[in-house]
Amino acid sequence: MLDWLKPSAFFGSILYALIGIIVFWGSFILIDKLTPYKLWEEIIEKHNVALALVVAALALGISIIVAAAIHG
Repeated sequence: MLDWLKPSAFFGSILYALIGIIVFWGSFILIDKLTPYKLWEEIIEKHNVALALVVAALALGISIIVAAAIHG
């Protein structure tokens, strides 16, 4: 009945969440390095809304791929 409360399931979920976050941030840093300008500077300091929307879509795409890979 309470299978999700088992320690192995709980710690497995935490481990997969951490792996997902690490893969996501690694992907974001890689994309930031591959672009000819600094993404953070363009979005925050120069208020480039179009770039912010592209990065948001990219972040969602990466997140969906990571979730699908973890879920199987």
